[in-house]
Amino acid sequence: MKKSDVVKRYERDGDGRVLIDVAADKMEDLYSNFDRHAPYIRRDLEPELVEYLVECARELSPEPFAIQFSLSFAPDAKGTDRIRSSVNNFFLYLVTCELRNIRQMMSRSMVFLLIGLTILFCALSLNQWLGEVRTVVQNVFAEGLIVAAWVSLWEALATFLIEWFPHRKNVALYRQLAAAELLFRAR
Repeated sequence: MKKSDVVKRYERDGDGRVLIDVAADKMEDLYSNFDRHAPYIRRDLEPELVEYLVECARELSPEPFAIQFSLSFAPDAKGTDRIRSSVNNFFLYLVTCELRNIRQMMSRSMVFLLIGLTILFCALSLNQWLGEVRTVVQNVFAEGLIVAAWVSLWEALATFLIEWFPHRKNVALYRQLAAAELLFRAR
């Protein structure tokens, strides 16, 4: 399906932004029921709501969008502020989690790089020390060290070049969701 066909399924506001519409009976339906005694400002958003918002934003990217909450009764100013704060804080928390994951991956990549370089240095030194005439066992061991070094180096390179990219995309997406304008209307 073309991107233009996907965007046509959504309404637009007066400013031309795409509206991600979230319908719920009441404001409390937007929050997880995991900890019923926590104040709403500290509660997580409903997981299905988060998944819906993330998938819609991913589908619409890079199109500008706003999130419109259609509730049975329009919330008062205190309620809209609480929802704005909850959405913003939740997606900024996800940004923090993704950045932590990236740091951990880069750290792991550096460890693999150092291990790979160390094993490679040892393998080259061993090959030089053994010389040209070797037994089968010595040859297998020397070649095995080189293979182990390249596996470790490949893991470091794959993490550095490939694995971090989806996490960077998630960071950008979560920041976009945290900064999205929230609109409210009564159904």
